[in-house]
Amino acid sequence: MKKSYQNLGVNSIYNMKQVIHRKLSSSLLRLGLIVLLTFSYSISAQEGEAAQEGDPVKGKSLYNANCAACHKLDKKMTGPALRNVEARLAEEEGLDREWLNAWIRNSAGLIKSGDDYANKIYEEYNKVAMTAFPQLSDQDISDILAYTAAPPPKPEEPVAGQQVVVQKPGISNEIILGALAVLFGLLALALVLVKKTLDRFAEAKGIEVEEKEKRMPLWKAFAQNQFLVLVTTVILLLGSAYFVYGYLMQVGVDQGYEPVQPIHYSHRIHAGENGIDCKYCHSSARVSKHSGIPSLNICMNCHKAIGEVAEATQQEGINEYGVDYNAEIQKLYKAVGWDEDEQAYTGDTSPVKWIRIHNLPDFAYFNHAQHVTVAGVECQTCHGPVEEMEIMYQHSSLTMGWCINCHRETNVKVEDNAYYEKIHEELSKKYGVEELTAAQMGGLECGKCHY
Repeated sequence: MKKSYQNLGVNSIYNMKQVIHRKLSSSLLRLGLIVLLTFSYSISAQEGEAAQEGDPVKGKSLYNANCAACHKLDKKMTGPALRNVEARLAEEEGLDREWLNAWIRNSAGLIKSGDDYANKIYEEYNKVAMTAFPQLSDQDISDILAYTAAPPPKPEEPVAGQQVVVQKPGISNEIILGALAVLFGLLALALVLVKKTLDRFAEAKGIEVEEKEKRMPLWKAFAQNQFLVLVTTVILLLGSAYFVYGYLMQVGVDQGYEPVQPIHYSHRIHAGENGIDCKYCHSSARVSKHSGIPSLNICMNCHKAIGEVAEATQQEGINEYGVDYNAEIQKLYKAVGWDEDEQAYTGDTSPVKWIRIHNLPDFAYFNHAQHVTVAGVECQTCHGPVEEMEIMYQHSSLTMGWCINCHRETNVKVEDNAYYEKIHEELSKKYGVEELTAAQMGGLECGKCHY
């Protein structure tokens, strides 16, 4: 009996230990779960806070892709300036990030809702609603706003103690040439002094210097030779005729003509670096006899938004070409009467007196549409590498011989051109060739180019 009580006591103690162990394990498990949840929440909160702050580097690429077409950071454009836009709206209008998100994703909806500031901006900017960007996430907007809040880059300052040495071109050459001139002068003077010294020495010693026998002057001997006179006269007449003919043949030929225009326009930047098609500006070349001078409205299609060039381009223009591109854009604004601050036309315009570069005589007929649209001739064929020209100049001679050579060497473009199919078929049999030149199709007839 006593043994049974002892066993019962041992079992009770064992059961109590198991219960305590289970409760302790459950408490530790709950505590660990709470710590894990707290830690996870703190990490996610930190990530969310970091995400909310935004990345200005990512924001710059998003800004350039979505905002730069209508906004500048520090100037008005199609829309308002965006430097520190979030802070300014919060201080001046009491608007928070939630309002900005709604405006960016659907400005038209915010205007229709009757929002006061949204309608104020809508009226101020000519009742043009901002493009909606529903695809931008909260993080994207945070990145863009972080970029607009970033301080502008400081201009580079010269290093203390660093001196900029400007060397004038040609100074070393001038010094060398001057030194050589002085040296030759001294040698000539030395020779004169030596001769005088020798003459005095000979006179003092009683030495007689033999005088050379005088000869007939060369010009007199030449004049007495009738054959040489005749040959020389013929050569002079032929040479004079050659140079007179060459001079007369250059009358009206302005190859290389490179006038300075009232507003500097760099074909190198526009047609070269930016790849703008020639016919975007000279649109009448497709359908008209003349290529036409582009109106300033075409320039303003881009320069409403581009009031300044990139800093690297500006420095390149000043250092290499001596041109301030930003100042030239201001000349354009003055000519069209554009107020950059108000982003509106003032109506105060002034004509630009462009200087014509390519000018054919009145008796010569040339049709741009016939060559550009029908024949498919590239602009560079006649005007040269325009995309490389900082200042436009006349690349080709544009003489009659130059045009005739082109007609003799250039095959007619027949592909996808029903106008030439029948003519090409008949003339190909006549000449026994597969391809026809412009000359074989009548391109050398006088009446083709002369009235």
